[in-house]
Amino acid sequence: MRIVRFTPDISVGIGTDPHFGVLNDQDQILVLRGDPLFSGIIPTETKVALSEVKLLAPVLPRSKVVCIGKNYADHAAEMNSAVPTEPIIFLKPNTSVIGPNDTIQWPQMSERVDFEGELAIVIGRICKDVPAERFSDVIYGYTIANDVTARDLQSKDGQWTRAKGFDTFCPIGPWIETDFVPLDQNLSTTVNGEVKQSEPLTSMIFKIPEIIAFVSQVMTLLPGDVILTGTPAGIGPMAAGSVVEVTIEGIGTLINHVSARSV
Repeated sequence: MRIVRFTPDISVGIGTDPHFGVLNDQDQILVLRGDPLFSGIIPTETKVALSEVKLLAPVLPRSKVVCIGKNYADHAAEMNSAVPTEPIIFLKPNTSVIGPNDTIQWPQMSERVDFEGELAIVIGRICKDVPAERFSDVIYGYTIANDVTARDLQSKDGQWTRAKGFDTFCPIGPWIETDFVPLDQNLSTTVNGEVKQSEPLTSMIFKIPEIIAFVSQVMTLLPGDVILTGTPAGIGPMAAGSVVEVTIEGIGTLINHVSARSV
């Protein structure tokens, strides 16, 4: 099931406030009542065409975006780093989240802004100390993310909060796929149509069960929290005006534009 969050065109007649819906294979959205993370799937009688709405980030993290660093061996190597022996975690603020086709704003204080395509986990219920074998109990579904990074500031600061925490630095979307099962699906990132990253999800050092178990030992996870699972090798800069597309087989494609650099 593909869960979308959207604002409809005023001509649709259901107002312009954000709604949730279920997207079918005919690009029709069945409008839901309430937030399905909390209310469950409660259908209304209204259907709208995908072409009549603007898709938003399918989830607004209630408290946090948790990220796993250096979770692909080739990416660790390109960062001149050893392969980690346990997950490296850091946070992005929920104010960094934007949706599909939104614009990544190049911050004035940075001279290099990079893409990092990633699989993202959406947490479905409050949980703590989740056993690895029960990881699926707490997952609502999966989506796609771009862990945008001001690479020069990451190197300068020696820690990652500023470099990864700017507004617009966490595009998420285009929807939540609740039936997705991470196996050997390919993750790829293109910039202006040129392939920059391409790697199967099986290349992750720490798999989804380990990630859920580790993170939930550190912090309580809440419904709507998002976990980014790391990026493969091939990260690099996005020039002003670029179009960045992150695709995961079985989910879809997240597309964002990069604004002109502030001066």
